[in-house]
Amino acid sequence: MKTIEMNKATKPLSQYAKGLGTKTILLTVNHKPVAALVSLRKMDKEMLRLSTNPKFLKIIERAREEFRAGKKLSLAAMKREVSQMKRDPGAFGSFEK
Repeated sequence: MKTIEMNKATKPLSQYAKGLGTKTILLTVNHKPVAALVSLRKMDKEMLRLSTNPKFLKIIERAREEFRAGKKLSLAAMKREVSQMKRDPGAFGSFEK
């Protein structure tokens, strides 16, 4: 990932995009991220939609918070829960929140 301070970005946006390849350019102001130019060459439409979907991002952040708080399952426990969900889909409630 390349980082460029906004006040030092002298080329037109199109030139940065042409030289992007499969990388990301992070644009900063006072060394704080404000925007990114991200290559979409290895990304399909579904990945792009998920990565910018506020509901999906909220689910991911909630999962990260739970993980940091110590709420995690072993692989064996997760397999048991998934197996139970297949047998009784209503047992774990809805995934919607």
